[in-house]
Amino acid sequence: MARVPVIDAHTHYVPRGWPDLDRVTGADGWPWLRIESEKDATIMLRSQEFRRIRSDCWDAGERLADMDADGVDIQVVSPTPVFFSYPRPAGEAAKVARIFNDLALEICAPAPARMLPFCQVPLQDPDAACAELDRCLAAGHRGVEIGNHVGDRDLDDAGTVTFLRHCADVGAPVFVHPWDMPGSPRLDRWMSRWLTGMPAETHLSILAMVLGGVFDRLPRSLRLCFAHGGGSFPFWVGRMDNAWHRRPDVFGSSEFPPSHYLDRFTVDSVVFDERALRLLVDTMGTDRVLLGSDYPYPLGERPVGEVVRTATFLADADRRKLLGGNAAEFLGLP
Repeated sequence: MARVPVIDAHTHYVPRGWPDLDRVTGADGWPWLRIESEKDATIMLRSQEFRRIRSDCWDAGERLADMDADGVDIQVVSPTPVFFSYPRPAGEAAKVARIFNDLALEICAPAPARMLPFCQVPLQDPDAACAELDRCLAAGHRGVEIGNHVGDRDLDDAGTVTFLRHCADVGAPVFVHPWDMPGSPRLDRWMSRWLTGMPAETHLSILAMVLGGVFDRLPRSLRLCFAHGGGSFPFWVGRMDNAWHRRPDVFGSSEFPPSHYLDRFTVDSVVFDERALRLLVDTMGTDRVLLGSDYPYPLGERPVGEVVRTATFLADADRRKLLGGNAAEFLGLP
């Protein structure tokens, strides 16, 4: 197979430290980092442990070494969603977004051609979100990561649609990541919120774009990618089409059935199994799946791209698309 640049479109960062956000914003309860050693830390939410992390979250040299080991040429380096701050007042969230976005540039600075930062924005305020996106694009960010909802408002919310239209206007690719999954005693076992809630949240966010008529209103130039293989959405396209035809009285306001819009967005490849990847490619097409890993978190794929590289059903030309060609187009790279 001819050599192609391999692009991992789904990775995350956490800085090794940040200012006291309680002091910066004048409000309490912000995340903070408990440093355990040079290579270990824990993200804390007040006094509760949220996630243990290692230095591959912030150390450019370590990330580059892992990229080389896995045969990855370029990473898209996106925020960790716990820092989105959507429930907070927009002014506070804007201050925090600015801090983390500037720290992301510092993390990626040692290898700007290989580590491409995506910013976060205060999505609860579309004007502030557009302003922060513009500032970040001018500073060197290559796109934006957003969460799949703001409180009870899905991606068809008018404010979010305004922001997405701005992204299309300025040519910024958008990576949509699930966050803030619902909780209940039934979901507190076995990491069930990550294993079932994340795929369901991503499914719901794509459904909101379709049935909320967002794709009918936004230009085709919008570059949009959904994490984790689009969640459960690709598996249930037939069920949604069936409901669209049989219950138009309650099934949203899209001009066409859900399957009509599959060419309006892309998904990443983090599905961990060749059978799932085959379904994903059969549903979305070979031009709509980007390599992703969820690096450096434990539920990510290592070695990065293993399922794509070894998939027996992929022709070499299609494998090259999934490994890098599709992501290059999503990112607007030469």
